[in-house]
Amino acid sequence: MLKSHNVSALHTFMQVAQHPSFSSAAKALHLTTGAISQQLLQLEGQLGFSLFERHSRGVRLTEAGQTLLTVLQRSFQEIDSAIQSLSQRDNRKEIRLKLTPSLAFKWLVPRLDDFYRHNPDIQIQMFAEGALVDSDRRDFDLAIDYGPLPYPKPNAEMLMEESLLPVMSPAYLAAHPQLSHAAGWQDVVLLHDAMPWAKAPRDFEWLYWASEMGLELATQRGHFFNRTDMAMSAAEAGVGIAMARMALITNELDSGKLVTPFNPIAANAGYFLITHTANDTTRIFRDWLKAQIEVKQA
Repeated sequence: MLKSHNVSALHTFMQVAQHPSFSSAAKALHLTTGAISQQLLQLEGQLGFSLFERHSRGVRLTEAGQTLLTVLQRSFQEIDSAIQSLSQRDNRKEIRLKLTPSLAFKWLVPRLDDFYRHNPDIQIQMFAEGALVDSDRRDFDLAIDYGPLPYPKPNAEMLMEESLLPVMSPAYLAAHPQLSHAAGWQDVVLLHDAMPWAKAPRDFEWLYWASEMGLELATQRGHFFNRTDMAMSAAEAGVGIAMARMALITNELDSGKLVTPFNPIAANAGYFLITHTANDTTRIFRDWLKAQIEVKQA
C-alpha cells in the first residue's frame, strides 16, 4: 500500500519525467537539483527498480520508468476528473433520485413544477429505470421505494402509507353491476401489478384485497403487468378491473375515467425514502416531499 510520502514522490517523478534533465525540472518546480535527485533515489530504493538512466547530457526513462509513468498519468487524470465532477455536482446542487416509473409519472412529475419554482438552483436527475427500485446500488442520492410493512431495509423513512382500490371504466362497471357479491366476479378480468415489490407473489395485491374483503376469488387469473400504471391504463381501456394504489389514481377518479363501487382499504404497504447522500440539498427535497404528502392527506 502506498504511503502519503510515496504519493508525493510519485507525483514529483511524473513531473520530472517531462523534462530532459533534473536541472531543468528543478528550475520549473522551484526546487534544487539535489532535492529532486535525492527524492527520486529514495523512491527508486522503495520501488526496487530504476526509473531513470543518468548520462552526461541528462536523464531518460528506463523501460520500467516509462511503464510507471503511463499508469501514473492515467491515474492522476482520473483523480482530477473525479474531483472536477464532484465539485461541479456540488456547485450545481444536483440530486440523483431513483423511483419507480409509476410513482414518477403519476405522482411526482405533476408536482415538480412547484419544487422548481421554489428551488430554481436545484436540479433533479430522475432515474425511473424499472418496476422495482434497486436501492442496494449506491448510484443515487435519494431513492423512493414501494414496499410492505414492516419495510425490510434499515435506515428507510416512511413517506406515506398506501391504500388499495379496485378500479374500472364506467362501461365495465355498468356491464358488471353485482360486484358486491362473489357471483358477480365470475366473469370479470383481473388486472395485476405482478411486481409490487421484490419476491412478492404476482397476484399478491388482489389476493390481499380479496382476503380483507372476505371474498373468494381465483386471483391467479387475468392479465399481469410489471407496472401498476400499465394495469390502470388497461382498466381505463375497458380490459378489466385493476387493483390501483390511491396515490397514483387521483386524477383518473376525479375525471371519471376510472370508477369504483368500493372504498379503499389499507394496503399494509407504503413509500419509503432511502437517503444515501445527506446534505442541505437532499434535505430541502426531503422536506418538500413531506410537505406535498401533508397537503395530499389534508
